[in-house]
Amino acid sequence: MNETGVREGLREVDVVVIGAGQAGLSSAYHLQRTGFVPERDFVVLDHAPHPGGAWQFRWPSLTYGKVHGMHALPGMELTDADPARPSAQVIGEYFAAYERAFDLKVHRPVDVRAVREGDGEDGRLLVETSDGDWSTRALINATGTWDRPFWPRYPGQETFRGRQLHTAQYPGPEEFAGLRVIVVGGGASGTQHLMEIAPYAAETTWVTRRPPVFREGPFTEEFGREAVALVEERVRQGLPPKSVVSVTGLPLNDAIRQALADGVLDRRPMFDRITPDGVEWADGQRVDADVILWATGFRAAIDHLAPLRLREPGGGIRVEGTRAVADPRVHLVGYGPSASTIGANRAGRSAVRDIRRLLDQEPAAV
Repeated sequence: MNETGVREGLREVDVVVIGAGQAGLSSAYHLQRTGFVPERDFVVLDHAPHPGGAWQFRWPSLTYGKVHGMHALPGMELTDADPARPSAQVIGEYFAAYERAFDLKVHRPVDVRAVREGDGEDGRLLVETSDGDWSTRALINATGTWDRPFWPRYPGQETFRGRQLHTAQYPGPEEFAGLRVIVVGGGASGTQHLMEIAPYAAETTWVTRRPPVFREGPFTEEFGREAVALVEERVRQGLPPKSVVSVTGLPLNDAIRQALADGVLDRRPMFDRITPDGVEWADGQRVDADVILWATGFRAAIDHLAPLRLREPGGGIRVEGTRAVADPRVHLVGYGPSASTIGANRAGRSAVRDIRRLLDQEPAAV
């Protein structure tokens, strides 16, 4: 620190945006539209090596045509995308073009290590990163979930002699040729993995904690609002958010219907233990396996916010709209009800509106 008590090299802005996926870029766009200038008034920090958010890490067989409900970023449509190309390439290129078009000057790769109260008495937050520290009056956290894959724990898991991997490490179906594969998880990823792997594998087994719910009919706007409201209510109560798909069910399409008819999506209840050679149920049934693929979802990547003590006893951060109830300087975009691509766009606009009101009530730092 220097003689005035300020850290040397500390850079000051009005807003720090953490994350440059759909939620972060949407927030940056709305900040710029309302008069904030990149690098002078706000900065976007992204830990990923390239543009594209979590999409850049998706498996090659997830082509753009298989993506469910990718919504365009505000101010720039995604047009003429080849549905046969990997989504990682299509969306990575789109996000890169978006950052250039609006000159958002994203800093990457930058790891945010912690966000805590600033050293002074001016009510600013300190954002500690791998590329130096930032002092900010407000924070938009748009870190998503990809960095926190959820691995359930079961008795005997460490004894399994085969391979265990998570959706986050899924390489595509070819690696499972001739193998006996157990897929764990009843969401969209689990069903996609099964349908891809089945033609290659010697045998597939699908296990889920709850019976899967397949939804007939179109996904109407009213149905979507009802689903988001259910997720939003958990967040208001300070509980960890569930994904929107957990309350909407799995949409029935021709591929799902065929997989059901072929027995690929013949679901079994969750096993009770893992053995060196596979899994077992309490009634003595067992399935031998070479691979267990955990398609068990992700959790919000918010550990860097721990110094601010935002978590409620229920384990989540209580949020009204996008604002953390415990600290109005902090907004979570892409968290809970805004985790969908369209939800992230709307939440970015809402967060910026609230931040503008907050900062207009406070004197700017000299």
